[in-house]
This record gives sequence, C-alpha cells and structure tokens, in this order.
Amino acid sequence: MQIADCRLQIIDCNLQSAICNHRRSHRMPHERPLSARMADQIARWQAADDRRAVFLSCYSLMTANMFAGLESGRFADGPWVHDLIHNFAGYYFVALDAYEAGDPELPQVWRLAHDVARQPATPVVESLLLGVNAHINCDLVLVMADMLGPEWDDLPAAKRADRYRDYCEVNAVIAETIDRVQDEVVAPYARLLGVADLLCGPLDEWCTARLLRNWRADVWGQAITIVETPDLVERLELRRRADTSAMRRVQLLRDGGEVGARVFGYPLRWLSRLKMI
Repeated sequence: MQIADCRLQIIDCNLQSAICNHRRSHRMPHERPLSARMADQIARWQAADDRRAVFLSCYSLMTANMFAGLESGRFADGPWVHDLIHNFAGYYFVALDAYEAGDPELPQVWRLAHDVARQPATPVVESLLLGVNAHINCDLVLVMADMLGPEWDDLPAAKRADRYRDYCEVNAVIAETIDRVQDEVVAPYARLLGVADLLCGPLDEWCTARLLRNWRADVWGQAITIVETPDLVERLELRRRADTSAMRRVQLLRDGGEVGARVFGYPLRWLSRLKMI
C-alpha cells in the first residue's frame, strides 16, 4: 500500500506539473491560434473522410461563440473564462495526441470515441455524441477541478458565485449553437452520405441544450467533490471515475437499445435511481 500511495503521489505531482505547463502555454492574447488549430485539424480529417471532423466542427462552432461572448463582456470574469476555454481545448488536443501515439493512459471513453468515429459506418450523430460525451463528462470534470482546486479554499463566497454563474452562462452559449450545429455540421454530412442519419433521431431532440445542461450540472458537482476531498488517493480515484462514468453513458447509447439511447443524457442522479449507471 505504501508503494501504491507513493506512486499515486508521483502521478498527482506529474499531473499538476503538466497542468501548470499547459496553462502557461495556452495564455493566448486572442482566439486565433486555437481556432486555427481546430480548423486545420478539421480540414485534414475532412480530406481523409474521417468522421472525427464531426465533433470537432461542432466544438469549433461552440468555441467561436464562447470567444464572441468574451468580446461582448458576457461573463463576470472574462480572464477566467478565457483560461477555461483554452484549458478545456487543451484537454481535447492532449487526448488526441495521446490517441495518435497509442498512449495506454488515454481515458477509455476517448479511445472508444476516436475508434468508433473513424469507422465509415458510424452514424454522424453517434460520432458527434461520443465526442461530446467524452469532452464534457470526462474532460470538463478534470478541467474544472484543476482550475477551481488551487483557489477554492481562499475564494470569497461572491467570487465562488461568479465562477458558477460564468460556468452556467456557457449553457446559454451552447443552446445558441445547437441550430448551427444541426444546419452546418450534421445536415451537410448526412446529405453528403446520402442517408437519413437517424441513430437516435434529429439532433435537436438528442443533443439539445437540456441534455448538455444536464451533463454540465453533473460535471460541476463532480468537480467540487474532487476539490473538496482532502485525501490524495480519494481525489485521484474520483478523477478516474469521470472516465468510468462517461463510459457507462456510452454503453447506454450503443448497447442499451432504444431505452438506453433515450436516457443516456439523463442526469447521473436519475440514472442512479433507475439503476442504469
């Protein structure tokens, strides 16, 4: 047990070092470097007929709307939201690099999302939802814990409220992007493939603002639990559970039949009561 605990401490130290390095490298003056990287990756995947372009195209639209919100003064703490945007995107690209390198430490939910999206027979909506699930239900838990952890104990109540308010405001940005995702990402792919791409029905039914809001509400609660857990081993276990929980949602979507596909976006507390997760 002592050896295992030491190993966990080393992992945690390495993780925190990587987070600090990542934050320093992503303090950009504006959105152009991030947007350019997304656009370049999307173009390469589209040229290769790789459906991983579906999720990243959706993510790029939402990121552009987030930057527009920053420009308009929509958030209480613009610099904090700026860091959130870049740290969140950083997790995505770190996972992508790990997948391409065959890194065994890659979260399983991302490995499956990439594997499935690369298969030509995968429906467009499934490609999208697998990416959204991995990025929100796994990555965002860790990003929020990383950002809130160092400051939480010393953060005044009013500032904590600002953090939560800005976090919730992102839900409104997502809602404003849904129609564009349907019109500019999913529909063109479906027309190109000549299919009625209805894995689970239209995007406005299955990838609605409510679904994403449910997930993000879960994420906030999970992140705060990690931040407020004093024991290192327990904290690391909670971080690992983000991957496990996201994978269980994938199992509902892909193996749970019509019922599973219809409930995989439910809040965790509902799925627990239904004994489905």
